[in-house]
Amino acid sequence: MQNITTTLKKLFYLWRRTQVPVKQPIKISRIDNLIIFLVCILISIISSYQLLLISPLNSAEFFSWLLTFSEILISSGVLILVSKKENPTISSRQIFLIITLLLAVQVTKLVSASTISPLSMIIPPALIISQGMGSITALAWVSIASFSWPDPAVAINNNLFFILLVCSSVVSILGGRIRSRAQLLQLSIFVPIGSFLSQWILIGKDKISLVNNQDFTLVNGNIFSDSLLLAIVMLFTILFIPIFESLFGLLTKARLLELADKEKPLIRRLSLEAPGTFEHTLLICGLAEEATRIIGGDIDLVKTGALYHDIGKLHAPKWFIENQDGSKNPHDELDDPIKSAEVLQAHVDEGLKFARKNRLPKLISNFIPEHQGTLKMGYFFQKAKEKNLDINEYYFRYKGPIPQSKETAILMLADGCEAALRAMNINASDEKALETISNIIYSRQKDGQLDDSNLSKGEIFLIKKAFLNVWKRIRHRRIQYPASKNNTFS
Repeated sequence: MQNITTTLKKLFYLWRRTQVPVKQPIKISRIDNLIIFLVCILISIISSYQLLLISPLNSAEFFSWLLTFSEILISSGVLILVSKKENPTISSRQIFLIITLLLAVQVTKLVSASTISPLSMIIPPALIISQGMGSITALAWVSIASFSWPDPAVAINNNLFFILLVCSSVVSILGGRIRSRAQLLQLSIFVPIGSFLSQWILIGKDKISLVNNQDFTLVNGNIFSDSLLLAIVMLFTILFIPIFESLFGLLTKARLLELADKEKPLIRRLSLEAPGTFEHTLLICGLAEEATRIIGGDIDLVKTGALYHDIGKLHAPKWFIENQDGSKNPHDELDDPIKSAEVLQAHVDEGLKFARKNRLPKLISNFIPEHQGTLKMGYFFQKAKEKNLDINEYYFRYKGPIPQSKETAILMLADGCEAALRAMNINASDEKALETISNIIYSRQKDGQLDDSNLSKGEIFLIKKAFLNVWKRIRHRRIQYPASKNNTFS
């Protein structure tokens, strides 16, 4: 019996070690929480006040109103919890956007339910939410917006309600995966066409009128006008998504791909003024992208963040070994380990300045300090010890913070492994390369750099294998071509 208990304890211990640590959500200020709560109260009032207009009002109607009010208020709270669960780093501005869109839809239902199709009310906001905050949050928002109608007298055809749920769910799911503006444009065309065909099949051909009604775009119930209005509203939504990105700090897939364009001025400057750093950045991109893919992380985010993580080196590129031509090293001429450490720290501070100046999203600028965390600048610390300087280790550590996400943690590990792997002998065994990778990652773990990263033990194991696979791909041999005057070899 004791052996069984011991075995169960070991299994429970191993299980617990493999689980992902609980990621604490970002704290929101009391004022922001109060504003969000008041908006939720306002949504509940707008969604239920029609029940109080019944005359005479008896206790049954009052309790019916109270039940509806509480239901909407609780639903709004659940929506916020879902958004925080899907995005632990969600900001108060983004939560405010979610509930403001819900408030706007409820007001539109109350004012224009008889003239505007529910398709045009619910699907466009679902596209915005799915693009900026993910499919799960969008689906939760759609559920609340679809089932809650302020005016009980407004009846919705069951078939239309089914079409609404299907179309909005498709937009929510695809919107979270779309990676370009062109795909968004395609979605804004095919969803209205799909809704038109669905209404034609399920509701009836007699609801179609193309030319006889001059106000067809605002006639609720006409199949063609409903679908056309939906297409127009979705097109305008796509046009306004960049504004939402700027105002509410949303980072869509399309925005990430635009930032990852190597012809962007900041990346172009890095390639021209700090070519060694740029090459180092591209190699890190390969390592980080493969590792992120294997653990199911955000590949577009880590790839874009990796491109910008070292932009601070533009302030003094020649002070970094990868950009030196081998003739002289400014650090040797300076001959002051403390000031050299300050130069290294400055590339983080200057990088954040570049990020603010170029209006990089916060999720991208986070890669600049977090890829260094609070790591120790070991080379210059050792130099200080050789000079018998009585210096605290604190002065040779980066300011941090340590990585706060899986993606920034992967970039830190890739940054540490890249130089070591590139320096390895081409004939080194896979076991030797894996040992090198494991030692570097273990040193980061032991130093506490991964404590807030949300990486599990199993994911760290997969990251090691991913780094090894990339190293095996880039260590390929080249044959030695014989010299030839006409250079016809290829």
